[in-house]
Amino acid sequence: MAITKKRKVADDIRVAQRDNVYKSMQESQEAHPSNPLDEVVAAVSITPAQKTPSQLPQTALLQTPREKLHLCEEKAKSYSSRHEDRKAVQELVRCVALARICYGDCHWKLAEAHVNLARGYLQLKGLSLQAKQHAEKAKEILTNAIMPPYNDNTDVFKCSVELFHTLGRALLSLQKFKDAAENLTKAERLSKELLQCGRIIKEEWTEIQARTKLSFAQVYQGQKKSKEALPYYQEALEYIETSRGGNSLECVPILRGLAGAEQALGFHDTSIDHLIQAHLIVLSGKPSPEEATASAHCVARAAVTSGRPEHRGVAEQYFQESMTNLKAAEGMGKAKFLSIQDEYCHFLHVTGHEEKAASILRESLQSKVGVFGDLSPEVAETYRLLSGADLAQGNHSGAHRKLKKLSWTKVVVACSQRVARGWSKVVGESRGVAQDRAPTALGSSECLQIQTLLYGPQDKRALATQQSVDALSKAPETAVKPKQSPKAKPAFCTGGPQNTVLGKARPPAAD
Repeated sequence: MAITKKRKVADDIRVAQRDNVYKSMQESQEAHPSNPLDEVVAAVSITPAQKTPSQLPQTALLQTPREKLHLCEEKAKSYSSRHEDRKAVQELVRCVALARICYGDCHWKLAEAHVNLARGYLQLKGLSLQAKQHAEKAKEILTNAIMPPYNDNTDVFKCSVELFHTLGRALLSLQKFKDAAENLTKAERLSKELLQCGRIIKEEWTEIQARTKLSFAQVYQGQKKSKEALPYYQEALEYIETSRGGNSLECVPILRGLAGAEQALGFHDTSIDHLIQAHLIVLSGKPSPEEATASAHCVARAAVTSGRPEHRGVAEQYFQESMTNLKAAEGMGKAKFLSIQDEYCHFLHVTGHEEKAASILRESLQSKVGVFGDLSPEVAETYRLLSGADLAQGNHSGAHRKLKKLSWTKVVVACSQRVARGWSKVVGESRGVAQDRAPTALGSSECLQIQTLLYGPQDKRALATQQSVDALSKAPETAVKPKQSPKAKPAFCTGGPQNTVLGKARPPAAD
């Protein structure tokens, strides 16, 4: 009896386990769609954070190559919208491989994949040569694809329009303006024929026209033909406002290009107005501090370039706005802030506010040393500007002292870089530039001699510094007084020459 009861209990346990397994299988089938197409849609709609590692292999195994191609296309669009350019290009590369697997080597879908990859290389990574190569490959495929049964396929002709436009953009980036214009003309003519035949609707044609007109404008602008570029910018703006609206972010590059052409033609008022319009559109899109700073900085630069007194208030306003966005930034943001601050000080100096400019420069000197280093071009430029401010205020000795500091900074930076390169070639070890930056008691005349040897006697930096030092040395308060010879000190080692340390200059033989 006991044995029979034990067997019955074991059988009940096994039945319960089978029931649980069957129930879990039913729940799993309800949770996961049985149709592979539904799985692809689910994979696209689920965010990366919701996808569990166990789901991904099962979904990937059940996908056909065409489903994977569709999924990669959707991923590329998603990454591109989130500005994840590297991942977007990777997905476009996969699309080319999957399109070849699905359709073969002579199908227009493969040409479309090459066109999309060319556009990705061009817009997302700025690789014009790679974009040109893929566009030409797509052109070769389409030449063989436009034949029965594809000669009446609207998608083929739409792909051809994108091909000619992308190839024209790539050639424009490579400064092959004539070839670029020819391909853009083909894209414009083909799109017009498709509209007339009813193959595309008016809205599609309008978007194509906006992109084509903008590219034509950039072709002329690249050849310094601002007068010919201006009407194309205006047409592109009209088309994009019609299709996307006047507050679309796609208006921003057109408005900036239009402002650049107007500025080159001397239309400063309209140029500044268009840049302000672009800035307001950027602000409406909740930009990052860096994007808002760049937009405001464009307006400030345009106002300064005009040189008109009525635009000084605009320059002041947008300089302050651009600096405010990056005031608390660190790293590269701090460097950008200091760069804009230097431009603002130049503006103050030109408009007669030398004291305010000098005060800002003095306060920024310590920050520049921390960001760029003590012996850097940025710090040297600050000394030059401060010497100009001292000279304007009649402080000749202060100006002379800063110019000497400027000359020494330029010389040490150049000499240290040469010594570091020479050391690595001879010894085979890397030598930091900072090891050769120990200052010595060089006078301004000897610094200028070395500067002339480094940059050449006709270099504008050497000539400007030479003229300033010569003029200041004639002032009574900066005249060099004869110095007494220092007392001889016992040499630490009398067996070798003194002051021959690598990377350090000898002291002058006579003052």
